[in-house]
Amino acid sequence: MSELHHECGVAAIYHLGTQQQDGPVSDLSPPQGPAEISRLMPRMLLDIQNRGQLSAGMTTYNPARQQLIDTHRKLGTVSEAFRLNHRGKCESLMQQYAGCAAIGHVRYATCGKEDESYAQPFERHHLQKHKWFSFAFNGQLANYAQLRDKLLAEDDHHLARATDTEIIMHEISRELSGDRRMPLIDVMRHLATRFDGAYSLALLNAQGQMLIARDPLGVKPMCYAIEGSLLAAASESVALLNLGFQAESIKSLEPGTAIVVNGNEKSGKEITIERFSDNPRRAHCFFEWIYFANVASNMDGRSVYLSRKALGEELALLEDVPRDEDTIVVPVPDTSKAAADAMAYKLGIPSIEGLIRNRYSGRTFIEGGANRKAKAAIKYTPLPEVLAGKRVLLVEDSIVRSTTMRVLISKIREVGRAKEIHVRVACPPITAPCFYGIDMSTISELFAPAFLPVGNDHLAEGKDREAMFAEMAEELGADSVRFLPVESIARAIEKPVDSLCQACLTGEYPTAWGQKLYDIALTAEKSSDDDSTRTYEVATT
Repeated sequence: MSELHHECGVAAIYHLGTQQQDGPVSDLSPPQGPAEISRLMPRMLLDIQNRGQLSAGMTTYNPARQQLIDTHRKLGTVSEAFRLNHRGKCESLMQQYAGCAAIGHVRYATCGKEDESYAQPFERHHLQKHKWFSFAFNGQLANYAQLRDKLLAEDDHHLARATDTEIIMHEISRELSGDRRMPLIDVMRHLATRFDGAYSLALLNAQGQMLIARDPLGVKPMCYAIEGSLLAAASESVALLNLGFQAESIKSLEPGTAIVVNGNEKSGKEITIERFSDNPRRAHCFFEWIYFANVASNMDGRSVYLSRKALGEELALLEDVPRDEDTIVVPVPDTSKAAADAMAYKLGIPSIEGLIRNRYSGRTFIEGGANRKAKAAIKYTPLPEVLAGKRVLLVEDSIVRSTTMRVLISKIREVGRAKEIHVRVACPPITAPCFYGIDMSTISELFAPAFLPVGNDHLAEGKDREAMFAEMAEELGADSVRFLPVESIARAIEKPVDSLCQACLTGEYPTAWGQKLYDIALTAEKSSDDDSTRTYEVATT
């Protein structure tokens, strides 16, 4: 699925200890002490770099600095944005932005342009400290167009950017307007009634208050840990584990819940964890387990690695291709390796790395930019000494647009000289767009819908299903193709099916605006309209 793009990654860290204390107060603190805990932010962002490579940034809080909160954000990877390969320039940045608290972000553009003004965190300056804030956001508002049109219809409003991030910034500002000093948890309560979609966010203001929140459905992940006077949170648990937190300290933030740091420098800081939404429904994005998340992460009590291993075992149960000494399993690096290894073990055949990934080409799913085919072509090198004359069971985590798979099959045949190529996908066919933060907003860009039987919006069973897979194989240039059934996802993740968002598999969306956008996308597809524009950007109220 490496031709897709993910949404973003969010991180936050706060040291609540005495800011004037010299030296580290725990093993987790940097040598410069708790007043410079912000130095750990680039390290955290590196661990969630898999979630976005277009831009990176952080906002820090320092009560001893004239610029109480200050933001650094740049296009490029974390290493590029923070000059990690240049000791002097990196140290200069760390000193300039040193603080006892920080929020950070890595981005791919699912909404908005690919330039620096869209990079996060977004900072809003104000004379009053409680109205001066910065925030980082992961996800997507399905009702972006509705909120945008409503804002523009009021007074003399103007939006500078075509992104839901700016919408969120203005909605937060509206809650803080006037003479009210609304607690941050109440701000989230009000926003939750207006936001339809997926969002996990971290906010930091000039009073030193921090908010870390997860949407009521839990679509987007958010993990946190508290040890002593140190609080840290990130989109994935691996960022906290590698920071030095004990595994038992790391928890997933419950949906509809926020962590708030309150207080001031004189009275001290305190952490509270409180619900801001009573919505009982859950809709965790299943893609987190099968592709997006780092394989070392654990989300909502389920290991990413074990989920992918279980998907491979599901593939093995369906396998019917004749197997002999020339049959091998080859994973598409890297996210399908756990599934491929598990499938091969179950079948009793070797799993071999017949494709070598160029580690410096990036992930075409999260890079940004239009030429996915060219990127896919330089991303993998097939090994003829492994593949020549072999019956290859090529395991991929999913097929969305098919750009990468077409290139791979061609290269494995021509360069690798494989005898047969049988594509095995550790995911059901993607038949519907996503409006919650994955960059697949239209039906026409998807591979599978064109092969669905007429009048059937979902996968057919029995003979029709096999005929459909045969047509897909012919289109891709493979000897055969097989996908997992939808029900295998819940089994592998070990979550109830009604607690997962599987809208891109079933066309059944967990929010009203998600379903409305799907209806718009279906209408555009059936009328042969040009639906190359992202659906949520053109929808109106």
